Amino acid sequence: MSLVHIIDVESGNLQSLSNAILKIDSNYQIKFIHNESEFIKYNSEIEKLIFPGVGNFGHFVHELNNRKLSKHIKEYIESGRSIMGICVGLQSFFKISEESGSQVHGLGLLDLDLFKFNPNDDIFIEKGIKKSVPHIGWNSIEDIVINGKVENEKSIHGINTQNKYYFVHSYAGIIKNSEIESKIKAYESKGWNFAIGKYGSEKFVAAISKDNLVATQFHPEKSGIVGLKIIKNFLNGEKYPEIDAKNELKKGTECTLSGLSRRIIACLDVRTNDDGDLVVTKGDQYDVREKTDSSVRNLGKPIELATKYYNQGADEIVFLNITSFRNSPIKDLPMLEVLKKSAQTIFVPLTVGGGIKDMIDPQTGNLVPAVRIADLYFKAGADKVSIGSDAVLIAEEYYRNGKKGTGKSSIETISKTFGNQAVVISVDPKRKYISDPNETTQQVIKIENPDEFGPNDEQYCYYQVTSQGGRKIHELGALELCIACEALGAGEILLNSIDFDGSNNGFNLQLLKQIKTNVGIPVIASSGAGNPKHFEDVFKQDFNIDAALGAGMFHRQEYTVNDVKKYLQDNSRMDVRLSEDIEL
Repeated sequence: MSLVHIIDVESGNLQSLSNAILKIDSNYQIKFIHNESEFIKYNSEIEKLIFPGVGNFGHFVHELNNRKLSKHIKEYIESGRSIMGICVGLQSFFKISEESGSQVHGLGLLDLDLFKFNPNDDIFIEKGIKKSVPHIGWNSIEDIVINGKVENEKSIHGINTQNKYYFVHSYAGIIKNSEIESKIKAYESKGWNFAIGKYGSEKFVAAISKDNLVATQFHPEKSGIVGLKIIKNFLNGEKYPEIDAKNELKKGTECTLSGLSRRIIACLDVRTNDDGDLVVTKGDQYDVREKTDSSVRNLGKPIELATKYYNQGADEIVFLNITSFRNSPIKDLPMLEVLKKSAQTIFVPLTVGGGIKDMIDPQTGNLVPAVRIADLYFKAGADKVSIGSDAVLIAEEYYRNGKKGTGKSSIETISKTFGNQAVVISVDPKRKYISDPNETTQQVIKIENPDEFGPNDEQYCYYQVTSQGGRKIHELGALELCIACEALGAGEILLNSIDFDGSNNGFNLQLLKQIKTNVGIPVIASSGAGNPKHFEDVFKQDFNIDAALGAGMFHRQEYTVNDVKKYLQDNSRMDVRLSEDIEL
């Protein structure tokens, strides 16, 4: 039985990495190393070491030093044994990060620094918009550099220019000037190989390798089968495998401003029925009582559907726990089990929402902070948590406090520990018509189409935030909510529209434009999709929406995820990641 050791500083989702290894070969035995004593204990038997990291660079490096692992990792690398870094694992091989300041030093294998992506990227500013930061989504590799030469017909451990990989980060080894280019050239002459990515106009280090070391900025365990093949190549010691011809990107497709593929996300609203079984439904107010179809019962339904959507090519899966266990997420064992089982067969990002907030454990009476709740979900297999109702309360407090955070909210604590890319804000607004913009302090929209005027011929509106599944209305606009949450550390917005939900008439473009043009983090369009053209419509808009979500149209089996993607590619030559036609 082969051994794989994984460094675990208890920061994020390692369940998916473990599942990926076992998917590659169920005979692997995985051992986790949490501290110096465990490293020393296992050191003589370690031959394959994986070094993953998520979240804040400073927090991650602090944990390495606090657990006295840094020295042992460097000595292990010097011994020539195999190691694979992932995401912040790669970043820790650099010197310092703009994220944490010059006082926090990484392992320093490379005398290179990490910088934040520039939202004011010229090619975006020319279009009147900002580039979304974090960099979230499926991106390709610009160049493969082996032995100092650009070798784009070759691969490094299977990393190549033909595939798309899942990136989620705000900071990177950005090649922003000639000095950095010269440093990289010098490392190339010393045997280092590089995969270079591009986000907008900014080039960055997407992967590195030398001898038995390889590290990726992207998440191979979340990059579908092509990502699993990279891990497999590392475990098997295949440094320069041939590229599978089936993986070639479709020719003639668009080149998006960002370089990212259009993301299609499948969403599952999960709740309990009268028998306590978890079922997939659509919306909070729908009747999920069993009629004649018993197939919707039990845990298998959400897992079965999620796996089906993954196989159809979904770029991400979202589980929204819409009514169950609201007062006791710490006991939400069925939902944790859904994540654990889904992560065994799904190798794209998983987001979970519902009950992510500070809670009192009814069994002990103790306060369980939101960051602890999030940690439970991450350990079960989630990559992001979606915060809904609690985000509204946090934003209200933010404005009452003079646009300042408390440092203790769920958004702030989770993003500080796991990174802002791990925090999604789910926004549920409803249009409120007003006659005069002076009637409200919220930013209003002037309605251009007379057919959309209010019941009393109102020509203005704003989108009023709701919580608790739409049951509670707040004197807060969707835009104001999103601006506050971004300032507090959220990394992505899931923008719903109660007015459009279930309509099957398309997305609320007016609302999407207002939010997207006023925030700098990615925005996911949700509510209203009824056919593939609706996805085309939203992606064609000049405000550069980042992703679009479908639910009912997939649940009703009217269209598959791949139907949507093929439509986008065939009708608009849009860049999408089609379902994978390769074997592991």
